[in-house]
Amino acid sequence: MPRLVYSEDELLASHSYARPQQVAGHRLHGGFDPDGDYVPPRLLHRGPALEAWTARLRERGGDLLPADASLLAGIRFPSEAQQKLLIQEGLGQTFWNTLTITGHIEARGRILADMTFPELQTVIDEDISEMAIGHLNRGLLKAHGLDEGGEPQRGIGGHDVMWFALRDLAFGPDAYPEPEVPENIARPDSQAEPFPQLPIGIVRTVYFLANLLMIEFRAERGFSLTERMLLDPDLFRERRAEAQEAAEVVNRIRRDEEVHVHSLRLYLGELCELDLRACDGSRVSGRELVDTLWGGIVQWATVEQPPLAAAQSRRLLRERILAHADGERILREFESLEEAA
Repeated sequence: MPRLVYSEDELLASHSYARPQQVAGHRLHGGFDPDGDYVPPRLLHRGPALEAWTARLRERGGDLLPADASLLAGIRFPSEAQQKLLIQEGLGQTFWNTLTITGHIEARGRILADMTFPELQTVIDEDISEMAIGHLNRGLLKAHGLDEGGEPQRGIGGHDVMWFALRDLAFGPDAYPEPEVPENIARPDSQAEPFPQLPIGIVRTVYFLANLLMIEFRAERGFSLTERMLLDPDLFRERRAEAQEAAEVVNRIRRDEEVHVHSLRLYLGELCELDLRACDGSRVSGRELVDTLWGGIVQWATVEQPPLAAAQSRRLLRERILAHADGERILREFESLEEAA
C-alpha cells in the first residue's frame, strides 16, 4: 500500500545527482542523472507522495481542481510579434525587464519556506494526516518556497537566480538598469473575506493557495513564449549558443513548476471533498469555499486585471519606442502587430 504520511526531512530530500546544475557561474538547485537528464530538487519522496495522495483522492471520488493555464489564453500585450520586433530594433529592454521581474517575483516565493500557516485540521473533523493538506506545514510549502527562492546560505540558487542567469546568458550581464518590480501580482487579499463564519486565518490560507495557483498559471503561460524567443534564430544572433542554453534553463524551470501546479490543484481538490467547521458550529462545504474564492480570482485575472495591465504597458512602451532614433517608424510597425481583440 502506498505511503501517505511523510516527515518534513523526507519531503525536502533530493535525489543523488550525477552532477549539479551550474549555469553562468551560478550553483543552482536540482541536477542531472547519469544520462544527463535534468531532475528537479526535493522530489525523492515528494514525487511519490504527491502521486499517492492524488490516487487516494481519486479513490474517494474527488480529483485535482479542474483548472489549467488555458484560463489565461486571452490577448497578450505586447504580442509575440511585437516583442520580437522590439528585440530586433535594439529595444530588448522590455523582454529583459520581463525576465528580471520574474526572477524577483520568484525570490519572494521563498517566504513559503519560513511561514507557518494555520492548521486546517482545526476546522476539519476528518483526519487529514494522510492527505497532502495535512503536510502543508510539514515540508510541502517549505519545499515550494525553497524551489522558488533557493538556499542562499548554502550558495544554491532557486528559480530566482535561474531567471537572472538565463537573462544574462541571452543579453549579457547588466544590459539594462534594474526595472521597478510590482509590489503585488496577485488579487488583493482584502477581497478574501466572503466567509465570516469561518476563522479568517483559514479562509486566507485557502485564498493564498488559490492565488498562488493563478500566479503559477501566469508564469506557465510565459514559459513557452520565453523559450520561443530564445530559440528564434532571428534573435540574439551574436549570442546564439548562450540563448540556446538559456532556453534549456527555462525548460528546467517548467519541470519544477509542474510539481507546484500539481500540488496546488491537489490541495484545493482535497479541500473540495471536505466540510469545514464554522465558528458557530455549522458546516461549510469545502467545495463552496474553494469555488467561491477561486471564482473571484479567475474573474480578476481574466476580466478585470488584463486591460489595466495592457493600458499601463502600452503607455510605457510608446514612450520607450519614441525615444529611439527611428521611433515613429518602429511605433507604426509595432501598432500594426497588435493582436486584435
